Amino acid sequence: MTEQQKGNADSEESFEYGEPPVSSESSASAESPVDPLDQALADLVDETGPISKEAELLADLQRLQAEFVNYKARVERDRDVARSAAIAEVLRAVLPALDDLTRAEAHGDLEGSPFAAVVTKLRNAGDKFGLKQFAAKGDKFDPEIHNALVQTPNPEVTENVIADVVEPGFMLGEKLLRPAMVAVFIPA
Repeated sequence: MTEQQKGNADSEESFEYGEPPVSSESSASAESPVDPLDQALADLVDETGPISKEAELLADLQRLQAEFVNYKARVERDRDVARSAAIAEVLRAVLPALDDLTRAEAHGDLEGSPFAAVVTKLRNAGDKFGLKQFAAKGDKFDPEIHNALVQTPNPEVTENVIADVVEPGFMLGEKLLRPAMVAVFIPA
């Protein structure tokens, strides 16, 4: 028997007649199915060869650049939030003094005094940062931004209306710094 005949005889002995020969590749694929995407990627790597070191470094550099851009945007956003919070705290601390000066101005005590200029400067500084005063007699009562200190029934109103402003409220942009303290007319 020649070598080739021995090889054929060995292969014939490895399976029974009527069953197809089982190769090691087909048995592995029969046990665990291969994901088509993984197979396509493996075929692509076989065709093009492994990714070059330069391509890997370029991908790493692009990833680092994207991370840095995101970090920079996050830091800038955090800085703006911290700045707004600091401005709000300073203005909130100044509001009682501004209230006192406004009351003195309404009483007529500031006419001709240097404190009239101080009130103007404080108001201008608040305007510069977006400080807005709200609440006036006759405005509709909004429990989100007004605190009702007194409620008085009034047959002339059909909805809750501000009767008097005890202490005005202040907003900084869209943020509520201090709710207005008001007296309210309620429907009788």
